[in-house]
Amino acid sequence: MDITDPAELTEITATPMPAHRAEWEELLLADTELLGRIAGTIDGAFHVLFPARIVQNIKAFQDTFVRYGVTGRIYYGKKANKGASVVRACRTAGAGVDVASVGEFQAALGAGIAGTDLVVTGPAKSDALLALAVREGALIAIDGLDELDHLHAIVATITAAGHELTARILLRVLPPGSHSRFGLTGEELDLAVKRVDPNSISLEGFSFHLSGYRSIARAELAAALIPRCLEARGLGHRADTLSIGGGFGVDYVPEAAWRAFIDGVNPAWFHGDRAPAPDSYYPYHCPEPGPDMLAAILRHDDLGDRLRTAGITLAIEPGRALLDRAGSTVFTVQGRKTRTAHGRDYQILTVNGTSLSLSEQWFNTEYLPDPALWPRHTGDMTPACVGGATCLEDDMLSRRRIPLPRPAEIGDLLIYPNTAGYQMDSNESAFHDLPIPPKVELSASDGNAQFGWRFDR
Repeated sequence: MDITDPAELTEITATPMPAHRAEWEELLLADTELLGRIAGTIDGAFHVLFPARIVQNIKAFQDTFVRYGVTGRIYYGKKANKGASVVRACRTAGAGVDVASVGEFQAALGAGIAGTDLVVTGPAKSDALLALAVREGALIAIDGLDELDHLHAIVATITAAGHELTARILLRVLPPGSHSRFGLTGEELDLAVKRVDPNSISLEGFSFHLSGYRSIARAELAAALIPRCLEARGLGHRADTLSIGGGFGVDYVPEAAWRAFIDGVNPAWFHGDRAPAPDSYYPYHCPEPGPDMLAAILRHDDLGDRLRTAGITLAIEPGRALLDRAGSTVFTVQGRKTRTAHGRDYQILTVNGTSLSLSEQWFNTEYLPDPALWPRHTGDMTPACVGGATCLEDDMLSRRRIPLPRPAEIGDLLIYPNTAGYQMDSNESAFHDLPIPPKVELSASDGNAQFGWRFDR
């Protein structure tokens, strides 16, 4: 049955949201044994990571910099996924890491990333984090004048102890018109540039972060900061780097599926007729994802040429975009019920995990890419919502009634696609003393259709 045929859908069944899948995912789903063996070994929900895909994603960004003749620097936004194999993939591909805590800093070092390849972000950093960054030669994004003064004092303390070190910094800019709590105003930037003591601190440039996924806004703010770099150089500072942060979009589903969902979304598609607010959904279709968005930024108003002429390195801090199609989350069906809504039957499935492993659910919205039902065989299309194994009414992985290709059976697996970016571990907890799902790292040798797997340590 073609479950994408609208004639086969009922008024309680959500439109299909088929995920884009990489080749490794298709091979994994086609394997008749591996997922079942892993599920039997772990006896609980688990996450799958394929680091080779991350290396490919990084290379695509690097190739874009080369194509536009711009010196670029990629720092993986580590908060998007805590997996050690992710950081090891960054090391393999020559990318740095963006960290915001001592724990993240130590984890990056432990995975083989040099301190000089780290950028430290976040507000009001602790003494321990600033001191660690100075000692390891990391780049520090300064968020306030008080933090700059504090850094001067820390460098002085380290120097007094007999260690001649210079802190490396970027000054984080508050975007014009923004109400963000992060960054320095124009007046504060003027003061900060003059306040930096070049004998103890190297001002290497400026940084900013914008919400949303607008390429033009990033290009225009980067262009506006080029004169600031030149002015800082006139005061004797290095000022040869601009970081435009992250926010590079990911294309999860085809445009037609996304439009059909947004144009036709109906509360009757959701368990209890409770649909999230229309403006709450992540944009699951992105026409210019990842490297294409970077290309659009560099093209706009000849930004690439202007950076090259000014001798400025463009740094980016993508998280989700480097993890695109690099991981999935696997649950086992351990309960099923049949219920009726609006005169139609549907399944309520309970899995051996919780919605804390799909972080989107905890932002009063829904993770929309359809999970795959494994083993893969077809039957009668069956709408199903998916609940977690807790006693919370709202612990729903999918309140939306998904058009599954057949009725789910106890022991089947549901594989939620493309969860490596922010979904699989940013909100997890051991609620009910349930174990936090482990990460499994997959690998495949050239010319070998069989996957190897190990726990991500």
